[in-house]
Amino acid sequence: MSDKNDLAENRTDWAEDRTILANERTFAGWMRTGMASLAVAIGLKAVFGAFDPTWVAKAAATIFVIAAVYIFWAAHDTATKTLERLNDHHANAQPNRRMKAMAVVFSIASFAVGAILWML
Repeated sequence: MSDKNDLAENRTDWAEDRTILANERTFAGWMRTGMASLAVAIGLKAVFGAFDPTWVAKAAATIFVIAAVYIFWAAHDTATKTLERLNDHHANAQPNRRMKAMAVVFSIASFAVGAILWML
């Protein structure tokens, strides 16, 4: 009887570990989506750089910069909330502070790109 209980407990542990790993893949996917939004901002500025008035192209690019920052923080919030509900067993979950650090760095870089776009 205890073998069945051990097997059921192991399955639950493995499922939780798989969920942690899936959460990390989802976080990475959202971070890539944020970077794609930033790439669109740069692309808009490049394509419409000679557009007159220039502030229109810059404003459109800024929308995508803001969207990128929002995506980074939404990914962070969702991933950390998910990790708080789970226990890692054999998987080594990324610490919440690492996800936060990535969101901070990507956000600062995004604002820097936005500032550069407005200066050009």
